[in-house]
Amino acid sequence: MKTFFVQIKCELGKAYEVASALADAEIASEIYSTAGNFDLLVKFYVDDEEDIGHFVNEKVHAIGNIRDTFTTVTFRAF
Repeated sequence: MKTFFVQIKCELGKAYEVASALADAEIASEIYSTAGNFDLLVKFYVDDEEDIGHFVNEKVHAIGNIRDTFTTVTFRAF
């Protein structure tokens, strides 16, 4: 399994709707609200053979009211 995080900037006032849509889609492992440049921090797992870019593009960006994303690919947990 590959682990990665996506920071999500939502349309104004839509962070809770986006978080609910992600939870309902059952594609995220963990969803956090955050302060700063982004509204949400979301943890995802995908199979080793799955392409992270396609996953984000097809599954995350498909959710409404997302204005911007920043993806961090991870290599190892300590």
